[in-house]
Amino acid sequence: METFEAIYARRAVKHFDPNFEIPADDLNRILDAAIQAPTSFNIQHWRFVLAKDPELRRQIRALGNDQAQMTDASVLIIMTADLHAWKKSPERYWKNAPKQVADLLVGWMGPFHEGREWLQRDEAQRSIGMAMQTIMLSAKSLGYDSCPMIGFEIEKVAQLINLPADHVMGPMIAIGKATKDTWPKPGQLPLEEVVIENRFR
Repeated sequence: METFEAIYARRAVKHFDPNFEIPADDLNRILDAAIQAPTSFNIQHWRFVLAKDPELRRQIRALGNDQAQMTDASVLIIMTADLHAWKKSPERYWKNAPKQVADLLVGWMGPFHEGREWLQRDEAQRSIGMAMQTIMLSAKSLGYDSCPMIGFEIEKVAQLINLPADHVMGPMIAIGKATKDTWPKPGQLPLEEVVIENRFR
């Protein structure tokens, strides 16, 4: 599927075929595309938790307003990020760059992040968002449907997946084959309302 076609065709699907399983090769393609998403300083701090265990998914659904896609979709990805990835062997993020560039950027990472917990969290969520969109568009381009979700008890799901203390939770993405047509798009705001030229007035 062509890029713009995937963008316009992607919808938040609620009803998935519980008997459909995405081929492993396609899932790997989707995840490999996800790690091409940009991150600040190339720290790649997203961590994708693939909820495969049926009992775990039932527990997540119980904590997620009984959303059927949490158990029925072929794949459930819980988006998390390592808040401290910037200080965990950061030279590996620039191992293929020219030494001068690598030394400069690795040297900046500490001063940029140190003591700025709000920034670490903001960067993590920004990176999660870019990876999520990459995942959803990649899935659509391969003929699959998806649904991003934030309607769940974050702290309790974090406990279920043993989220490390230095990680943060993001939304989830369900991916699979839709069983129902989606509603028409409810209404996009016009560009004139959302595009500002140069500055707000």
